[in-house]
Amino acid sequence: MNKTKLLVVGNGMVGHKLLEALVAEGAAAQFSITVLCEEPRAAYDRVHLSEFFAGKSAADLSLVQGNFFDDHGIQLHLRDKAVAIDRAAKLVRTAAGAEIPYDKLVLATGSYPFVPPVPGKDRDGCFVYRTIEDLEAMTAWGAKSKIGVVIGGGLLGLECAKALKDMNLQTHVVEFAPRLMTVQVDDGGGRVLRKKIEQLGVTVHTQKNTLEIVDGAGLGVAGRYAMKFADGSQLETDMIVFSAGIRPRDELAPHAGLNRGERGGIVVDDYCRTNDPDIYAIGECALYQGRIYGLVAPGYQMAQVVADQLCGKTESRFSGADMSTKLKLLGVDVASIGDAHAATKGALSYSFVDERKQVYKKLVVDENGKQLLGAVLVGEAEEYGTLLQMLLNGMALPDAPEMLILPLSEGTSRPQFGLDALPAGAQICSCNNVSKGALCKAIDEGCTTLGALKKSTKAATSCGGCGPLVTQILKHELKARGVAVSNAICEHFPYSRQELFHLVKLGQIKTFDELITRHGKGRGCDICKPTAASILASIYNEHVLKPKHAKLQDTNDYYLANLQKNGTYSIIPRVTGGEITPDGLVAIGSIAKKYGLYTKITGGQRIDMFGAQVHELPLIWRELVDAGFESGHAYGKSLRTVKSCVGSTWCRYGVQDSVSMAIEIENRYRGVRSPHKMKLAVSGCTRECAEAQSKDFGVIATEHGWNLYVAGNGGMKPRHADLFATDLDHDTLIKYIDRLMMFYIRTADRLQRTSVWLENLEGGIDYLRKVIVEDSLGIGAELEADMRHLVDTFECEWKKAINDPEVLKRFRTFVNSNEVDPNILFVEERGQIRPASEEERRMRIGNIPVVTESGH
Repeated sequence: MNKTKLLVVGNGMVGHKLLEALVAEGAAAQFSITVLCEEPRAAYDRVHLSEFFAGKSAADLSLVQGNFFDDHGIQLHLRDKAVAIDRAAKLVRTAAGAEIPYDKLVLATGSYPFVPPVPGKDRDGCFVYRTIEDLEAMTAWGAKSKIGVVIGGGLLGLECAKALKDMNLQTHVVEFAPRLMTVQVDDGGGRVLRKKIEQLGVTVHTQKNTLEIVDGAGLGVAGRYAMKFADGSQLETDMIVFSAGIRPRDELAPHAGLNRGERGGIVVDDYCRTNDPDIYAIGECALYQGRIYGLVAPGYQMAQVVADQLCGKTESRFSGADMSTKLKLLGVDVASIGDAHAATKGALSYSFVDERKQVYKKLVVDENGKQLLGAVLVGEAEEYGTLLQMLLNGMALPDAPEMLILPLSEGTSRPQFGLDALPAGAQICSCNNVSKGALCKAIDEGCTTLGALKKSTKAATSCGGCGPLVTQILKHELKARGVAVSNAICEHFPYSRQELFHLVKLGQIKTFDELITRHGKGRGCDICKPTAASILASIYNEHVLKPKHAKLQDTNDYYLANLQKNGTYSIIPRVTGGEITPDGLVAIGSIAKKYGLYTKITGGQRIDMFGAQVHELPLIWRELVDAGFESGHAYGKSLRTVKSCVGSTWCRYGVQDSVSMAIEIENRYRGVRSPHKMKLAVSGCTRECAEAQSKDFGVIATEHGWNLYVAGNGGMKPRHADLFATDLDHDTLIKYIDRLMMFYIRTADRLQRTSVWLENLEGGIDYLRKVIVEDSLGIGAELEADMRHLVDTFECEWKKAINDPEVLKRFRTFVNSNEVDPNILFVEERGQIRPASEEERRMRIGNIPVVTESGH
């Protein structure tokens, strides 16, 4: 079978979404797909490009999953640009001289940054903000600069301003118009937005027309250039970034005879086809009904339409897209919905301004006050999801529409629309084109948590603006299906782990017996007992093997060691930050040799010893404690390790002393019990040798402090941590980790990793920042005090155990004998022991003979 030759020109976000849609449709069997990409790397996330300056790498921003191209037989040509289309021969010529034939051609060439024709715009230190290569060049120049200017105060301009702030430059934004974000917000919103951004340390200059860029009068690094404005003023700076809008990449169209708009853009119809039925255009290069759609969500919709058309789903059409958007710019919530400027004939407006809190909200309604036409939200944007659905689905406004945006007084509530009123086709996630019907279908198929729903449908995984509404739909639909969404940990307690934690803390309950008497029933089980043990340890930090606690522990905690496959246990002393003296190495080696233990250096920078029998555990630990070691808590749901690189002490790239920081962090949080194990890491620079972004809490050094990441993990489902805060000083870093760790301990479910906890936390990382950084719940000091208690009351569990005769009695293989277990067998391999396999055990033990008495 001859496959249809499909050529895609461009591998940006929209071009890659087309490929993903085709793969999802099973098109690999139908098409031979070739992709041209003029950049040196495949598709990456331009929406979150500014996070590159906060520590994210190009790999972190990549949109390509695994071996996507090889797995699906797609040929990718990097660093090669399409220069001409020969429609008669049906081929595309490239800058490298290749001629690539096609049966169907999709142009996903995107856009390019508009640079005003200002004399001096080509000087060194003048950049555009578009590609990772642009960002790398900005980073290099910014390292030798003090002042940075962004020309352009739109969405991209403010994103770029954040990048300059992250580079610790004195940052200015220069805008030709009288306000910032002229397309999205009105005058009132623009005033509040400007004030909030200026409070964050960015100087805003509006109504400034740049005439030329000349040499500056500044000395040294600051003031290399001067920007001269039409009003006679000037601004000195070291670097300039142009972010004054975009223009469609449509240069292939004229010579190929493809229709182009007067102001640019390749003209397409409802099927995203050009005037050549075999050529499509999608994304920012496409002009639909006189409009270029400059957001990623409409581009994704175009990509899906073309995928559907290519696969024979001819009913699929593009009919324009809603350009509403919700963003966080320099930490400021900004949302624009529909007719934000009240341009519709007869439109009426409601506005609310709180200059103290710097909040601006505006509703635009029709002349009858019954239908929502638009909205602007600056400073707070919690109402975005509700208002957007009202607009998109023509839902009736309440009798008092102003109550949708006015602050609530005591005893009042905000008008709610019924989720049942949303049709199945209502688009909930515009970035990934997820409808309410698709969410309901996923719920029917077994998605009962927010994390599972996000993974199945991709809703709320791009900009995240629809997250609260997705959560509401999940809860509503589960309830409608009669699903009792119970967080009860087991049949003995009708409470979640979080609720149990608060019952124990507020009730000052100190034993499991008291807890189950007051709040549970029965005798407990192997689910609620270890959970209660963990909660008690997280609050009171008493020794886990005290008689009142020991009966609650699982096998590992009961023996303060991890049980292995052959019935032996592991010995893992703490090696803080991976730093160990030669004497410490000698001591571990001598002990391992004496007791015949298997030794291995772990990925967490510790030395594990395997093969100890129960009765040997206290003997080994006594020698380790005498040598200066303490428990590594590898057996507990607690802090395990804090991995580190060598940092600035030894490494020529290091910018901070990561080893000292790792040791301080591990010594601070050692022994802290939590819902699941926790792993941390500290990297001395953004090269990330300690792999901090794969840890529950990761710390990465910058030249100005420390960046903090949360909720990463390796394991079966690896997850990169999210950037939480940047350029923190020492005390602020420790304060935030204290608060984060205690908030996790308080609110996570039983055995819930930080990654799953964050994914299911309503409001996500934005909510977490409000709780931890802004102290929105007013519990910051309490969280710090709780952690301080755990730090102050730490005791090495093994040091305490070996000095308690009653505890030592439990370390026996048999309760009625001092004999050792004769069934534990080892074989030698690579100079060390390992557990014998079943076949090796049979050969060593042999068959037990059957003895019969004579005469019978």
